[in-house]
Amino acid sequence: MILMRTNTGQVHGLVCVIMGLIFMGQMGYWAEADGLFNSSKLEMFVDELPDIPKVLGYNVGPHGKPRPKSFTIGMFYKKWKFHRDLPATPVFAYGTSKKTASIPGPRIEVLHGVDSYITWENHLLAHHILPWDPTLPVATPADHKGVPTVVHVHGGIDESASDGFLEAWFTAGWKETGPKWSQRTYRYTNNQQPGNLWYHDHAMGLTRANILAGLSGAYIIRQPDVEDPLGLPRGDQFDRVLFLHDKEFYANGYIFMNRTGDNPSIHPEWQPEYFGDVIIVNGKAWPFLKVHRRKYRFRIINASNARYFRLNFTNGLGFVHVGSDSAYLNKPVKTNHVFLGASEIADVVVDFAESSSDTVILENSAAYPYPSGSAPNELNSKVMKFIVEPKYGDNPPLPTKLLDYPSPDLFRVALTRYITLDEDDSSTGNPTNLYINFVPFESPVTETPKPGSKEIWYVINLTKDNHPLHIHLALFTVLDQIELVNLTEFTNCMVKLKNATQCDLAKHAVGKSVEIPAEEQGWKNVFKMKPGFVTKIFVTYTYIHTNASYPFDATAGPGYIYHCHILDHEDNVMARPLKLIA
Repeated sequence: MILMRTNTGQVHGLVCVIMGLIFMGQMGYWAEADGLFNSSKLEMFVDELPDIPKVLGYNVGPHGKPRPKSFTIGMFYKKWKFHRDLPATPVFAYGTSKKTASIPGPRIEVLHGVDSYITWENHLLAHHILPWDPTLPVATPADHKGVPTVVHVHGGIDESASDGFLEAWFTAGWKETGPKWSQRTYRYTNNQQPGNLWYHDHAMGLTRANILAGLSGAYIIRQPDVEDPLGLPRGDQFDRVLFLHDKEFYANGYIFMNRTGDNPSIHPEWQPEYFGDVIIVNGKAWPFLKVHRRKYRFRIINASNARYFRLNFTNGLGFVHVGSDSAYLNKPVKTNHVFLGASEIADVVVDFAESSSDTVILENSAAYPYPSGSAPNELNSKVMKFIVEPKYGDNPPLPTKLLDYPSPDLFRVALTRYITLDEDDSSTGNPTNLYINFVPFESPVTETPKPGSKEIWYVINLTKDNHPLHIHLALFTVLDQIELVNLTEFTNCMVKLKNATQCDLAKHAVGKSVEIPAEEQGWKNVFKMKPGFVTKIFVTYTYIHTNASYPFDATAGPGYIYHCHILDHEDNVMARPLKLIA
C-alpha cells in the first residue's frame, strides 16, 4: 500500500483507498444485512448487574504469607448476551478460558509489593469482527491474517516491556509480532500505591476496534494494612466495580461500528468519535442492582471509546469521592455528581440509607462529543437502576482523612515542557488527523525524562474538543487551567512556529481560570484538557507513597507513550512516545 502524506498529514491517493477497502474486506467479520437494531425497543433495567469474575494475582503460602503468582489470561472469540432481548453478540473477551471469558474481562486483584506474572495469550480469529481503517498507522500482519493485540495495564507503574507499547503487538500463537515485541510474559511488580487500574488492548491503530469488541477489564491493587483501617465498605457485595461503556448494535446482535469515514477519500472508515445509544455496565445494558440501606463503594471506570459521563442520581442522592484514577484522595469529597472523561476512574461511596426513595436511577448528562455535542437522549441518558431494600448490617461513618501523599514540590522541577494538542481539518471542516506537538507518532522522541525526576507540563489545547490526556508510567497533579485569549492569533502562530515561547504563551494565557474540582486535585494519570485552555500539570516519575524512583530499569525496552484517551483520536494518532533516559 502506498501512503503519500502532505505536510498537513492528510493521506491521499486512489491506490490508498482501493487497497484500504480490499484489506477491510479481507479482515471484516461483521454483518449488517439486518440493519441497525432499534435500541429504543430494549426495555431498561431487566438484567441484573453481573458480578465480574475475580482472578487473584498472588498465591498464599504457609502461614498466609502472599507469594508471587504466574498465570495466563487469554483473549477469545465468543458470543455474549448484553440484554435479555438482544441476540447474542460476537465479542472478543479476556478470561482464563474461553468458557470463563467475560465482558468486561475478569477483575484482577493483586497485592501491593507482590509480583504478578501474566502471560497474555491471543486466541482470536484470523479476521476482525469489526472494521478498521488501514490508512491509519496500524498494526498489520504481513499476511493480513490474525488480530494484533497487546495489553496495557492503565495506571500501572511497570517496566516498559510489560507496559503494552503500541508496536509490541502479537497475533494468535505469537505467529507474528510487532517491531517492539520482546516477551510473552509480563511482570507487574505492584509496588505502587493501592488503587484502581484497568487493563485493555493497545495495538497500534486498532485500540478503538479491539476495546469496542470487548478487550478490557479492571485491575485493583490492594494494600490491606493501609486500606483496612480506613473503614470503607468491604467485601464483594458492598465493594463493586462499575465498568461503563456504550455500544450500538445491528438487528442480528453484532456490534455496530461505522464503515464510512467523515473524509472517505482520505480515511475510508475512520470517524473522529464512536458513540452508542446503549449504555453497558459490567457487560449488561442498563442493568439493575438491589442494594440495602447502607454504604456501598463503587469503583467507576469509564471504558468508553469517546463518551464522557456526568453521573447523578435522580433523587438527589450524593457521592463521597475517596479516590481518583489510581490513587486515594487525602480526604473524602462530597458531591452530587461524578464527571468522567474517557478512561478516567472515580472511587466513590454512596450511602443508600440517605435515599429518599426505594428506587433510584443513575443518569448521565454529559454532551457527546464533549463539550459542544448533543445532549443525551432518552437512551444514553440512563445508566442503571438501584432498588433500595431495608437496612442490612452496620453502617459506620466514613473517615475524615484518607491517605496523605506528598504535595507537588515545585522546587524540585527539573524541566518544563510545552505539549500542544492540535488537528488537521479537511475542506469540509472535519478532522483528518490529530497530533501532539504537530508531529505524527513515528517522529523522533522529544520527551525524554529521567527516572526520579519532576517536570512541569503546559498542555495547550488548540482543538475544539476536550481531550483526556493519559501519561503512561507517570503520575501528575493539575495545578491550574487557564483560558487562552486571542486564540486565533495564538493558534496561527503555533501552526507556523510550533513554539509556545516564541508565540508568547504567557501573553495569551491570561483568560479565565477554572477551579480544579476538589475530587480531582489528587494524583492522577488522566485529566480532561479543556479546548482553548492551557492546563499546567506537575508530573513525577517516582512512586508517590515513597517519593522513590523505580526498582526496575525504566530506561530499558521500547519505552512508554502519552496520548489522548479518546480511542478514535489515539488511533489517528494523538499519541507520542515517552522514552526515559539515564
